[in-house]
Amino acid sequence: MKAQRKTPRDKEVVCGEPSWRIASDTVEAFVTERGGQVAPVTFDRRGRKLQPYSVAPWAGEKGDPPVPPILQVLRGDFFCMPFGRNATVFRGESHPVHGETANARWRRESLETRDGGTRLHLSLTTKIRPGRVDKEIALRDGENTLYCRHVVRGMSGPMSLGHHAMLKFPDRPGSGSISTSRFVHAQVLPRPFELPENRGYSCLQPGAVIDSLEAVPTVTGATADLTRYPARRGFDDLVTLVSDPELPFAWTAVTFPAERFVWFALKDPRILRNTVLWLSNGGRYYPPWNGRHVNVMGLEEVTAYFHLGLADSARRNPISTRGFPTCLRLNPRRPLVVPYITGVAPIPAGFDRVISIEAAPGNRAILLQSPGGRQVRAAVDLDFLQAGTTAPSANSTETTRRCR
Repeated sequence: MKAQRKTPRDKEVVCGEPSWRIASDTVEAFVTERGGQVAPVTFDRRGRKLQPYSVAPWAGEKGDPPVPPILQVLRGDFFCMPFGRNATVFRGESHPVHGETANARWRRESLETRDGGTRLHLSLTTKIRPGRVDKEIALRDGENTLYCRHVVRGMSGPMSLGHHAMLKFPDRPGSGSISTSRFVHAQVLPRPFELPENRGYSCLQPGAVIDSLEAVPTVTGATADLTRYPARRGFDDLVTLVSDPELPFAWTAVTFPAERFVWFALKDPRILRNTVLWLSNGGRYYPPWNGRHVNVMGLEEVTAYFHLGLADSARRNPISTRGFPTCLRLNPRRPLVVPYITGVAPIPAGFDRVISIEAAPGNRAILLQSPGGRQVRAAVDLDFLQAGTTAPSANSTETTRRCR
């Protein structure tokens, strides 16, 4: 997707938003000034030009009624802090949806290219909870991988946070196959995600505990297979998976067999503890959605209580009472580092889904395995995930002891 025109400080207007461009020989990405949202991203840019991320269909439109910046920009992946709606004021803090990091204007600090790599460094001085957040996005020649790291400084107290990646699926039922690393708990949002009186519709059974993503209860008494998507046109739903914190790294993958590639995300499950699946398939009929946000799935790596915001994440809730933290405690003397890796890999015919992702010897690649025994290798520096540091969790004494 090409830029439309130039703006000051080397920004380009892409899909209606002034954005910075970062590129390697294999990947090209744009990062918006407003909200620091990452998209479009083109992998294999000199070959098949794969663009898995979604951009909202209203990009560049003038909203009527006006919508918050996060929705005006909505695309790709962005960092949320706090993660969620934040409708309830928390200790005097009234945060916008998904926080200042997803709405405010970022500042470019540097764009460097050297030693076969490119790094974009942005910063944001937050006002609602005073502090600083640095965003670093790096690409490496020869890799179809995007490395993202956020560093949070100068803040204290509980905080929910995470990444909000959104993929656009081909317009065919079940065109993508979703899989994740081992999880220890999974649940549908305990309250209805959308309400008909508000012109929104959901179909999964509120609060249902999930044993298998292939059989999730619905409000009709039937079950839904969440491993195949798109599905259930006309509905939006939300579920949370708690990643196994004992894993060396956790992963989420979407396989597109017909398109012959797989998208993957890698994280440290002791920092980003949960995966929120937002199945957005036209279930919102109010502006700006108007039933046109279809075939999109959010695969959001977070530490939060669903999307309900900081207040709900910081207090005891049905997930944290099970011993699974839903927020972190920030320490002004100890920066919080949040590493996150995404990428794509080509797959051979017959590779229909990912059942495992493991580190290759040396930690410089991953091996993705299919049920039929087919294996693909993707160049990834897994040591990047070990650079993260975090203070103890805010709402679980058991997990706090494990984190120290």
